[in-house]
Amino acid sequence: MSEHPHENTVPGLHVRSFEARDQQAVSHLYDQGLLAGQIAPNDSGADIDNMHEAYFDNDRHHFWVAEMDGHVIAMIGVASDEPHTAEIRRLRVSPDHQQTTGIASTLLEYAIAHCKHHGYLKVRLDTRFERDAAVGLFDHVGFQHTRTKSMHGKDLLEFYLDLYRQDKNEGE
Repeated sequence: MSEHPHENTVPGLHVRSFEARDQQAVSHLYDQGLLAGQIAPNDSGADIDNMHEAYFDNDRHHFWVAEMDGHVIAMIGVASDEPHTAEIRRLRVSPDHQQTTGIASTLLEYAIAHCKHHGYLKVRLDTRFERDAAVGLFDHVGFQHTRTKSMHGKDLLEFYLDLYRQDKNEGE
């Protein structure tokens, strides 16, 4: 795939497109990422059960997994309901590997490179986690925290990345 970013810096990490054989591992990562084992009221999880319809219905959407020692340990997806704005979804790193620096940022780089390659102008993501590491990662990659809204007693942090402005600034 031509939109791959620079070589990842995590020894032994291999990022590749989702394949049907990854379904069980992806479902497990999704389940591990649920807060207190609960699906958020605004999240049906239908995309996880229907990966090809959600992420491979056109070339502007995509889903990757990251493997280490032959095991899927992380995942990320890009989808969109709007022509110029992509949404990063399902960024998860297995609890056993969350202390390994660089896995989440490598996946974000793949997703952002994909978004640039396919002409998106903006990228958004949201999270219910307020962990300093997650917010710091989003900030480091260039996302701006745009708002926090309360949904069913939990804070949902929304982030935004302006690819048009980023590309314009890189050319100066």
